[in-house]
Amino acid sequence: MTRDAFCRDCLEHVPPAARRCPACLSPRVLRHPELGALSIAHMDCDAFYASVEKRDDPSLADRPLIIGGGRRGVVATACYIARMSGVHSAMPMFQALKLCPDAAIVRPQMEKYVAVSRRIRALMEELTPLIEPLSLDEAFLDLSGTERLHGTIPALTMARLARRIQEEIGVTVSVGLSDCKFLAKIASDLDKPRGFSVIGRGEALDFLAPRPVGTIWGVGAALAGKLERDGLRVIADLRAVSPEDLMARYGSMGTRLHDLAHARDTRTVNPREAPKSISSETTFSQDISALEDLDAHLWLLCEKTSARCKAKGYAGRTLTLKLKTADFRLITRSQSLSAPTQLADAIYRGGREMLEKAMEGRAFRLIGIGVSSLSAAGEASDGSVDLFDPQAPMRARAERAVDALRARYGADAVEKGRGLSKRKPRENTDPDPDE
Repeated sequence: MTRDAFCRDCLEHVPPAARRCPACLSPRVLRHPELGALSIAHMDCDAFYASVEKRDDPSLADRPLIIGGGRRGVVATACYIARMSGVHSAMPMFQALKLCPDAAIVRPQMEKYVAVSRRIRALMEELTPLIEPLSLDEAFLDLSGTERLHGTIPALTMARLARRIQEEIGVTVSVGLSDCKFLAKIASDLDKPRGFSVIGRGEALDFLAPRPVGTIWGVGAALAGKLERDGLRVIADLRAVSPEDLMARYGSMGTRLHDLAHARDTRTVNPREAPKSISSETTFSQDISALEDLDAHLWLLCEKTSARCKAKGYAGRTLTLKLKTADFRLITRSQSLSAPTQLADAIYRGGREMLEKAMEGRAFRLIGIGVSSLSAAGEASDGSVDLFDPQAPMRARAERAVDALRARYGADAVEKGRGLSKRKPRENTDPDPDE
């Protein structure tokens, strides 16, 4: 079945000249000349943590909501109502509350978000085995060859999935559709929330030309700054430079810049490719030099990294602490464990030890913690084998028991002791880049 336009609400076909759906009168009509030919999708949940909390507490539905907490903490994410007041991720809580004094504040509950993420993943798996998760709330899907199975084009299959997630799970998603991962990911961010955007092959070059170089996947702030200083401000500027010159200036990244500037991305959606590492980090609005404040951030980042490991089924043997000083100097410290772990307690203890050694009286603008040397998690992947810490097995069993109780009775069923001590006086959490 081929379609060039359909209604995203009732999923009925829409005639070429119609601005609204004839069946339900909705203005949410998706129309594109290549709609029936594109099959690479990127799906991203809208303000994921906030959406889950609003689903679970209807009294929050029409209120501005900030996920974070503590006047000395930072915003993890904010719902779209709060964002209209200027609230954004990584903003200090006191500043966010000045901008949006009526906002409700909810502490992040990673176990709850992991459980919702698994339900969304299960719905994806009913459509295609080719799913590549990027985080708890976003993934690539390749629906090539699924038309016969689902009786319609991939675009309509994704619209059905978005509606089903909203109806059955209670959160909304935005979808990007194209012929490659690079363009699909850009498209998913064009019309949030509840968006569905398409970038076709025929329009890709013109679409990309005026966009800043930072739009390119993998170009962070540092590289974007270097490119701009070199006179390469928009993607069209990159096309004017030969691939040889780009490689001479920027090494292997030059080839990537050249290819993506020309909308060429040959990477496949690969569900079997294990990540090299799993990590979480946060950038502070103001530099922090107090160990107590950094420690509070570290614990919540360890919880988040642990939740991601558990959701993806990996454990890591190597811990890496990442710090960035006030003068933008990057410091990393690594530590190998005697056994792979996915537990927050084990990640935190190693991270805390490295943090204390790295402090040296300096102020930091960023902290992150991650695990690498990943392997599939098993019963023994608890980081509890430590001859110098006889209490480690007991703490590992306690954390597993808490996970089991939360999975059965909800994220609020049990509060971890360290979570209480860290969060109440000065709760901090990292902004989620996927939010």
